[in-house]
Amino acid sequence: MTERSAYERLKARFGLAATIGECASMLNWDAAAVMPPGGAAARGDQLALLAVLRHQHLTAPEVADDLAAATTDNAWDAANLRLMQRMYRRARALPASLVEAQTKAASACEKVWRVARQRADYALVRPHLAEVVRLTRDSAAALGEALGLTPYDALMDEHQHGIGAADVEPIFAAYETFLAETLPAVERRQAAEPAPVRPQGPFPVVAQQRLCRAIAEGLGLDFDHARLDESAHPFSGGTPADVRITTRYAEDDCTQAILAVVHETGHALYERGLPAAYARQPVGEAAGMAVHESQSLIVEMQAFRSDPFLSWLGGRLHETFGGDPACYRLENLGRLWRHVARGTIRVDADEVTYPAHVILRFRLEQALVSGQLDVADLPGAWNDGLKALLGITPPNDAEGCLQDIHWYDGAFGYFPSYTLGAMSAAQLMQAAREQVAGLDEAFSRGDLSPLLAWLRVHVHQVGSSLGMNAILQRATGRPLDPLAFQTHLRRRYLGCD
Repeated sequence: MTERSAYERLKARFGLAATIGECASMLNWDAAAVMPPGGAAARGDQLALLAVLRHQHLTAPEVADDLAAATTDNAWDAANLRLMQRMYRRARALPASLVEAQTKAASACEKVWRVARQRADYALVRPHLAEVVRLTRDSAAALGEALGLTPYDALMDEHQHGIGAADVEPIFAAYETFLAETLPAVERRQAAEPAPVRPQGPFPVVAQQRLCRAIAEGLGLDFDHARLDESAHPFSGGTPADVRITTRYAEDDCTQAILAVVHETGHALYERGLPAAYARQPVGEAAGMAVHESQSLIVEMQAFRSDPFLSWLGGRLHETFGGDPACYRLENLGRLWRHVARGTIRVDADEVTYPAHVILRFRLEQALVSGQLDVADLPGAWNDGLKALLGITPPNDAEGCLQDIHWYDGAFGYFPSYTLGAMSAAQLMQAAREQVAGLDEAFSRGDLSPLLAWLRVHVHQVGSSLGMNAILQRATGRPLDPLAFQTHLRRRYLGCD
């Protein structure tokens, strides 16, 4: 047995585990996009089986022997080996029975959540969520003990390695202060401007579908390796070779569908740009969900909602839907698609108030995981928290604690990634503007390619060989700097730095 052969065996094993994960990803896409409701129970069994199989491959006794024996002089292989060791430690911390129970409970809860949200009936899903939270606490405790982390940090570590609650809390506290000062100023400035005119529908779904696909293609998405479908909650999934994005359509407003497609296309472009030489290896995967969100938000918020891109988009919208051309002029589109308003729905929130929604969820899920908040008390705690942050209260639980899929699908520790991603996106765009000439000129033609080429080099092709702060350091000259996001917001919404 040679040291190299040990590493080659590990690559084969972790490649197989990744392929099992790809199968689960496709089944999850199918469940969200096309599966009939009657398939829910069987789908839960299928996903649980795949989760257990993956867990068994990662925790087999020979993995420890190969990890102890394997060495390499190649920097990428060395990073891959470190990530293998981390994945092994996480997998070994959990018994297969808990992995299976969590997967089944999350699958069952998510299906009930769909009905509960539709009916605004939290009581319907509460016992299912209670089971998910119970199992999450067990998992978090086991992971925390194995990794030397707090239970909640162990959950965060799954989504963005190396970032814990202690890192996030001062960032969020500073943003809360910034929001309290800046939001009223933005609202006053908006009130002094003409109100935006909303284009009048209907906007036929077929026309929206054609336009959304054309926009995604124009941004660089290759539909030989991608699909665009419809789901209750827009998302990006699939695999780097077969990316699946979804959106949702409303005939009275095309905004939601278009912006969701642009956002999910940002995710898809990142997946498509990952290093192919390390496909299905840990180092070839995305560098974490905060980095993933930075790639969706640099496309949607930083580029697509900029003046040059909106000036190009206005013509496409008028060509597609007709109506009063004044509605699609830059001045109106800017006021319409960059309007700041206190709202109850996270996915519809503007970029100024969006972090408040994330801060709320960050605090609530910490309390749920620690046991300080009982699942039965979640609706009231949610309403009180939103009132404290934005001064508004949801009219019902569908606009409150039922609006997001994440907890009901078993995802805890994920929410901080959204705002860390927004802050990273602002910092990356600031650096791209300094390093790439003519970005605005390209955007005015609907051309993302200069920015995408820069992202390919500085983010996409890096894979997981570096962590989030190291990626930012290399691309921008400094680790995460939340002030870049505040500077962006002041410039866009107050006209100052």
